[in-house]
Amino acid sequence: MIDDLDLGFDERDRGEKGKHRRSAVRKRKGKSGGGGRTVLALLLAFVLLGAIGGGAFYGFDRVQSYFVTPDYDGAGAGEVTIEVKQGALIADIANVLYSAGVVKSAQAFIDAAEENSRSKNIQPGTYKVRKEMSGESALGMLLDLKNKIVNGITIPEGTTAKRTYKLLSEKTKIPVEDFEAAAKDPEALGVPDWWFKRNDGKKVVKSIEGFLYPDTYEIPPKATAEVILKEMVSNFLTITGKMQFAERVEKERGGISPYEALIVASLAQAEAGTKADLGKVARVAYNRVYGEFPCNCLEMDVTVNYHLELTGQKTKTSAEMSQSELVDTRSPYSRKLRGLVPTPINNPGKDALEGAMDPPEGKWLFFVAVDKEGNSEFAETVEQHERNKDKAREAGII
Repeated sequence: MIDDLDLGFDERDRGEKGKHRRSAVRKRKGKSGGGGRTVLALLLAFVLLGAIGGGAFYGFDRVQSYFVTPDYDGAGAGEVTIEVKQGALIADIANVLYSAGVVKSAQAFIDAAEENSRSKNIQPGTYKVRKEMSGESALGMLLDLKNKIVNGITIPEGTTAKRTYKLLSEKTKIPVEDFEAAAKDPEALGVPDWWFKRNDGKKVVKSIEGFLYPDTYEIPPKATAEVILKEMVSNFLTITGKMQFAERVEKERGGISPYEALIVASLAQAEAGTKADLGKVARVAYNRVYGEFPCNCLEMDVTVNYHLELTGQKTKTSAEMSQSELVDTRSPYSRKLRGLVPTPINNPGKDALEGAMDPPEGKWLFFVAVDKEGNSEFAETVEQHERNKDKAREAGII
């Protein structure tokens, strides 16, 4: 990072340590870019001419270096790749450009950005630019999306970690085994240890499942499996942090830990057919496990499928599952075991997280999809549930 940028000249020419702020870009009246300082430099130069004659040319150069922002002329040459990170400020981008030899000073880019209201439209990502460009030219290249290196991939909501590795491998040509190896230590990828806390008495299993936030990601050149997964975890922490997911769960969900709520979010993501039903499905999961459901078990077929995928077997529809698979309690992801499963069963999106964090009130214990759009009917009793299943049969859903 380059410090001491605000004065508008290269401190190394003076040998002084910064006496100015490094934080915000200062707003100036009128045109920026050193116009007023140039006039002052010329006036001082005339004084020097009058005082010391021909030697004033040397004095002019020194004065001008103090008051004029160092900047290259023109569009530069060659090629260099730079990265604009998510949330980067203009000053941050200026430092990156200066460090890469793109602009002569960070202030040159800052001045150009201040004069162009479109500078706020610079998108995060990786760009091809040139070396030794003027600040204005560098800004123009970052605003032209033709210079952005697009290597994006979208991870859909509800994608399991195993499926995520496969999608990332297909995009990057990084072996799936590299992603699996990197994922073995979730805390090394940035998951705080406090996330792996349970209040339900179940053994904690530290898995990356649930923390690989589904989104569209731009893969940096030469990125490793570890770098990519760290970015996904960082995105998860950012999203849940803005939602105050952990704080609200601990405060509002009656002793349920954030990790347990994350598991419920993944269940809702897998089971709900529509966005509107995510919160209701989460409420059913809470009611079954922590309420008056006879077995306090989930009885959700999606947990059976998750175990099949984990063990390299083909997943099945509910109709394809045998009775033995539905009642088998040898799997830790059995639908008949008491309490929640050991880990999330996929990576839920924001809507599912919100549904688990703040589910609607209701005593529902059952639900079934009743139309081809995926809408479900919810019931508190077996009798109500059977009537809803009749609707589903009439619609050809089950």
